Amino acid sequence: MFAVTGITGQVGAVVGAKLMDQGLPVRAVLRNAEKAGAWRDRGAEIAIADMTDAPDLARAFEGAEGVFLLLPPTFDPAPGFPQVKAIIEALKTALTKASPKKVVCLSTVGAQAKEENLLSQLGLFEQAMSTLPLPVAFLRAGWFMENSTWDIALARESGIMPSFLQPLTKPVPMVSVCDVGAVAAEMLQEDWAGKRIVELEGPFRITPLQMAEAFSIVLGKAVRAELVARETWEALFLNQGMQNPRPRMRMLDGFNEGWIEFGGGEAGSRKGTTTFETAIRKLVERH
Repeated sequence: MFAVTGITGQVGAVVGAKLMDQGLPVRAVLRNAEKAGAWRDRGAEIAIADMTDAPDLARAFEGAEGVFLLLPPTFDPAPGFPQVKAIIEALKTALTKASPKKVVCLSTVGAQAKEENLLSQLGLFEQAMSTLPLPVAFLRAGWFMENSTWDIALARESGIMPSFLQPLTKPVPMVSVCDVGAVAAEMLQEDWAGKRIVELEGPFRITPLQMAEAFSIVLGKAVRAELVARETWEALFLNQGMQNPRPRMRMLDGFNEGWIEFGGGEAGSRKGTTTFETAIRKLVERH
């Protein structure tokens, strides 16, 4: 049996579906029982556990062949990342007690970066999970192509794709959630000892200019990338309701300045098959 957290989200849903499509037993670990219906109907076992509740998490992970861990996203963390630290502590306690055969953790490009930024939460995650006395793998994924969901409406209405990624000619390591979920499902079925890191991006890196070109093709109208000036970010994020925009700003700086990168660089990463245009086409069809 494979326990899958975050199964109602983009990546977790792919992981669960890939395993079940192969006839493998899945235990869907959810925080909200109201969202269990679709997975129960598919034949998954259901476990209800809040991500800060170590006893419930331990029961959810008990007897598992493998556990897929995905931290709930925190885009506006309090200073010092107290929310994610509480979750990490609960997960570590639960996994130590349940002792599944292996764990696959969704991590990120740049998890090993020294400069504090939004992705440092995954660095803390890796550090804590690395101390577990069982096989643990970290799937470090590139920037999700599906983050561009937020650009569809404006691109469709005005032909503009605002870009925090800059310069517009700098290639970015991106990957589709479809590839991330598929690789995670594969990893759960593999065997290894100790700690393992897999770094994953799409078939090729893409610049913001090329992203706009893909939008143009998919939408059938001219779309241009437009820089969002760095000096406007803080006020913009505060106006959007963020309390602590600095981690997000430093994450964007990391991509733009190049210090958020895979440990093995582009040459050392595994490559997915989904192109940015394919990912955008699927998003546009849904919106």
